[in-house]
Amino acid sequence: MIRAVLLLVLVLLPLPATGFDPFTRTGIDRRPDAVVPVDRPFRDEAGRTVTLRALARSRPILLAPVLHACPNICGVTLAGLAQAIRAQSFRPGRDFTVIAFGIDPAEGPVQAAAQLADLRQAFPGVTAQGFHALTGGAAEVAAVTDALGYRYAWDDDISQYAHIAAIALLTPDGRLSRWLYGLTPDPTDLRLALTEAGEGRIGGWADQLLLLCYHYDPQAGRYGPVIWTVLRIAGVGTALAGIGLIGRSLLRERRRGQGQPS
Repeated sequence: MIRAVLLLVLVLLPLPATGFDPFTRTGIDRRPDAVVPVDRPFRDEAGRTVTLRALARSRPILLAPVLHACPNICGVTLAGLAQAIRAQSFRPGRDFTVIAFGIDPAEGPVQAAAQLADLRQAFPGVTAQGFHALTGGAAEVAAVTDALGYRYAWDDDISQYAHIAAIALLTPDGRLSRWLYGLTPDPTDLRLALTEAGEGRIGGWADQLLLLCYHYDPQAGRYGPVIWTVLRIAGVGTALAGIGLIGRSLLRERRRGQGQPS
């Protein structure tokens, strides 16, 4: 009886008129080959005015949308990215550029520098070169995130922006190549994505050949081996061919048996 009363109360309670739903307000809209405005002005961790193009120096860009003063997942996201970078052979500063891209226009170089200092303390070898933390005005930030299809929104309940963890890979001229989702990218996925974003400028023939063995899944934001798909198809084809041969042999034997005199 008590359970029934409680259930009735819950049903009759009015729902909030404007509840924040992070599942509809945040996310990534698929925009392959989207052109990012790489000449917009931003400030780096030292307060210098820079552009994405200048920081790239004709190299691919790993761009991580973050809150520099985030108490939640942003630090974990950058740490996971640093771990993935350390586990593969391409090096920031030499082969690509990493940018912790601040999505909150209220933040500035102070917050960016503090976040980058923590990351460099935890991963001194990985972050020594090619790592930058940017902040910018609302129009500049929106120009980049809108081009990427990266959606985030202010949540009054937590007094900060709600957003998802993902890394965008940009080509040297600022086109969106791939997204890698999650807190810690797989090192192989990262290497493959960098090879694609580099458009032949980084890696060797072995890296290009490896791309033929993997396919990118835009829904999962990951690479999967093509060979297993090929083997499955080949296995099914072999099985069907075998069944067909057995069927033809049985039919031939039956016809022979029917043709012999009794």
